[in-house]
Parts: sequence; C-alpha cells; structure tokens
Amino acid sequence: MCQHQPTCPSADSSDREAAHLVAAYPEQGWSLLCNGVLCFEDTGELLPDGQIIAPHRSLGTDHVVTAA
Repeated sequence: MCQHQPTCPSADSSDREAAHLVAAYPEQGWSLLCNGVLCFEDTGELLPDGQIIAPHRSLGTDHVVTAA
C-alpha cells in the first residue's frame, strides 16, 4: 500500500504507528494509516488482517497514586 520513500513500517511491525496518515476522522475517533492500520482515539488498533490490538495508552503523572 505504501508509496512513501523510505517505505513506512508494515502493519505487522512493532513501529506500525509511525506510518503516514491517510485519512483522519477525529469526530468518529479513528484514523487510517498508509499501512492499512486503523488507529482509534483510545489507542486501540485494528490491523488489515482483522487482528485487534488492545488500547495501550500509558498513564500520565496525573493518574499515578503514591502510598503515604
């Protein structure tokens, strides 16, 4: 799918999110990358082969609780 030089990471590579953005629909909460990956605003992903990648956003420091 990708016509970029150098080519973008494939959908099955660990850095697949580095691919170029093809379409963005923030009002619907998703974007399409040139490697065919659908990225959702909750950081979940849907790969072209139908595999689901669970959301993987990290907690910010405002969500970290420390024991007293």
